[in-house]
This record gives sequence, structure tokens and C-alpha cells, in this order.
Amino acid sequence: MKTIDELLSEGVAGKRVFVRADLNVPLDGTTITDDGRIRAVVPTVKALADAGARVIVASHLGRPKGAPDPAFSLAPAAARLGELLGADVAFAEDTVGTSAETVVAGLADGRVAVIENLRFNAGETSKDDAERAAFADRLAGLADVYVGDGFGAVHRKHASVYDLPKRLPHYAGYLIATEVGVLRKLTDDVRRPYVVALGGAKVSDKLAVIDQLLGKADRLLIGGGMAYTFLKAKGYEVGISLLQEDQVPAVKEYIERAEKNGVELVLPVDVLVASEFPDLKTKAPANPTTVAADAIPADQEGLDIGPETRKLYASKLADAATVFWNGPMGVFEHPDYAEGTKAVAQALVDAPGFTVVGGGDSAAAVRTLGFDENAFGHISTGGGASLEYLEGKTLPGLAALED
Repeated sequence: MKTIDELLSEGVAGKRVFVRADLNVPLDGTTITDDGRIRAVVPTVKALADAGARVIVASHLGRPKGAPDPAFSLAPAAARLGELLGADVAFAEDTVGTSAETVVAGLADGRVAVIENLRFNAGETSKDDAERAAFADRLAGLADVYVGDGFGAVHRKHASVYDLPKRLPHYAGYLIATEVGVLRKLTDDVRRPYVVALGGAKVSDKLAVIDQLLGKADRLLIGGGMAYTFLKAKGYEVGISLLQEDQVPAVKEYIERAEKNGVELVLPVDVLVASEFPDLKTKAPANPTTVAADAIPADQEGLDIGPETRKLYASKLADAATVFWNGPMGVFEHPDYAEGTKAVAQALVDAPGFTVVGGGDSAAAVRTLGFDENAFGHISTGGGASLEYLEGKTLPGLAALED
């Protein structure tokens, strides 16, 4: 995989460089609530611009239906990128149409433009190879060189991620090079004890990675909504908690395999419960109660790990040489259910080894709860991409850059 440093050494002044970034940031209307992914691509964009390239930044945002939708415009992200660069960033109001062509043609050396949301064109995400290729051909007409730096999208076989780099000289940006280097430390060069904390809503989203980790990790800590499927597999009452009943047989098999393989599988010993889901808009007090994990009332819902579980998980992370965490421990968006996620984040800060926050909601939680990002070894920009890498899958966006 060629890197951006190789590209810079070859010279980029005057060249049109297409940077596939990941500007898929959360928005409240037009207000960006977490700019972490934009900040992550700044080193690549700045290095290219400083070297005299004409930089064209492209990304998706949200899930528009293959047509323009103002709710998913990249305009706020373009404005924020300009603020972070300390320079004006031009914005094209389409992807491969008249506006994009005009904006790119008007770029001077060392200047940056952002084109509109790639998913406003159906060709970006099409499962039809020909339709995707046709869109990639038009994107290729905008540039001379391709730099892949949108790690959060490399697990997608999309036109700008997979097809476009096949049409242009291609290089990995700083972010992708960093992300891949970190993930190799979690797969090929692991220091032990290796502890993995997994949370989030659905156990089905994590089954494949758990399958792989049962042969690699020393300890697995389970929290979040997915924990209740594990507790059900142990024969416990879980009330009205989030439960994937169809996954119980698979989870039972994983519990047995963990014991057979000598992997310590740690489940909550107590949980915070309430009779209804909290109001995340008003943040009205929820007044939860704490119960033992094997004593959840039939009319109650588990919404966070309890205080004894927080202490237990912190102790299991205290000697870790390598930690990977993906998924919050509870409904961290509400203050009454944020303590479990906060406790795990703090345990990573205190851990002596290399700590990785695996993107997605975990990364958002770290920022929302006020932690210093520099206190962690690495905060990934791609939750799904990180998980699929750890599952051992071939990621289309990385494969395209390795050709």
C-alpha cells in the first residue's frame, strides 16, 4: 500500500488530488455535534494543500436515498473543515455535475474544495457493478490522483471507496495508515493481557468478532444492550430488556467455548433498571434502581451496568497491556445511565497498556462525557470497519489501495 508520504515525495504541485474522507458527522439540524471525523482528515488535507495540490475532498453523510436531500448536505462539514484548516474551502453543490466541474476547474494550487454528499448519486452505493463503475468514471474525471483517507467507509464496496482508486494512481492517507497500524497491534502483534470490552445494542452485530476474539483475547467484558442476551443464555430473567432471543443458542455456544479456550468471559453482576426507556431529549430524571443481574424484575428494563459491575470491569482492565473497546455500556446519552460507560472509559485511561476506542458510539461517548482524547492510545473513526478488520474480513477500500 503506497502512502501519502510517497506521493508527496513525487511532487503534487498543480495536481488535482481526490481525497476520499469520512465527513459523516452527527448533525443537529445544520449544527455539527461531534467534529472528530473532520479533525481526523485535516493532517492529510493540509499536507497536500501545503505541497501545492488542488485538493478535492469527498465523503458521504447519512443515508440519503441516492438523490439530493438538504438534510444530509455536506455544507456544514465543508465550513468546519475550512475553520480547522484556517483557509477558505470551496463547496460544490453537486457531486459530478456542473457545480463540481466549475469548482474544481477554479481551484488554484494549494486550495481545497469539498463536493456534495456522494450518496446523492445512486451510483455511489449501487450493487450493480456497471452503475457503480459509471459513477466512478465521472469522479475520476475530476482528479489526477486518489488518496483514500475515509477509514469509516473502507468496509463498503462503494464507487468512491472501491472502484475509483482502480482508475487513478492511489495512495493511503495518514488516517488510514494510522488506523491499519493500530489494528495490526490488535491482531498480529498483541501484548498481553489482551482485554476486549464490547457493548452496544445488538449482540448480532458483534457475533463474528466475538467468534474471532475467543481465540485471541484473554478477557471479554460484555455490557450494553447485548449483555441481556448473554444473561438470558445463562438462564436469567431479563424483564423487558433489549433481547435477541434468536441469538441465545449462539451465545450459549460462545459461553461454552470461552470456558473451553480459557478466555475469561465477564458479564454484569448488577444492572440499573427502570420501567421505561428514558427521554433523551429532555434528559428528565429517570430514577433507576439497581438490582442483581440475576434478579431483573419482569416489568423492568436494564439500561446500564451497575456499580459493582463498574468496579469489576475496572479491575479486569487494570493490568491490561492491550485493550480494545467497542460499544457503550448503557444509554450513555442520559446522565442517569452514563456511569457504566464513563467507568469503562476511565479504566482505559488508567490502564497501563495500549488502549483503543473502537469508533462509533464509543468514540462519541468519550467526547460527550468529556474525556481528553489524548488520554487514549487511539480513538478509531470507524466502528464497523474496525470490527470487520478484527473479524478477519477483506475490506474493499483497503484492498483497492493495496493493488
